[in-house]
Amino acid sequence: MAESPALKIARAHVQAWSNKDFDTARSLLAPDIRVVVITTDPALPVTDLTGVDSYMQGLLAYAEPIVPGSVHELTGVGDEQHALLALDMEMAGGPFGAGSAAPCARSYLIDNGKIKTEQVVFYIGPR
Repeated sequence: MAESPALKIARAHVQAWSNKDFDTARSLLAPDIRVVVITTDPALPVTDLTGVDSYMQGLLAYAEPIVPGSVHELTGVGDEQHALLALDMEMAGGPFGAGSAAPCARSYLIDNGKIKTEQVVFYIGPR
C-alpha cells in the first residue's frame, strides 16, 4: 500500500527530530502549529503550545535526551490530511531519567504540506 501524504510528512518529522535535525523538523511546521501533549503522570504538566517558536522550544526539551537511534515506529496510518503514529524510544537522561521507556502516540493534522496540529499521548517509565 502506498504511503499517504499525511503519513509521509509525519514520518519525515519524526525522522528529523529523532536524528536531531531540528531545522528540517521546523520546516515541516505550519506557522500557527498547535501541539497538545498529555500523560497520566500527575508530576508532568499538560503541554499546550501554539506557534513554531514555542513548539520548537518544547520539542528541543523533549528530543534532546532521547537515546540516538532508539526511536522506532510501532505502527502508522494516515490519509490525505490525518496521520497517527505509535512510537517507542528510550531516554538517555534529562527530567525523565536514563534508560526510561517513552512510548507515545502522535496524531497529526496536515494542511498545505505542513503540520498544523499535533496531539501526543505518552508514557515514561521503566523498561
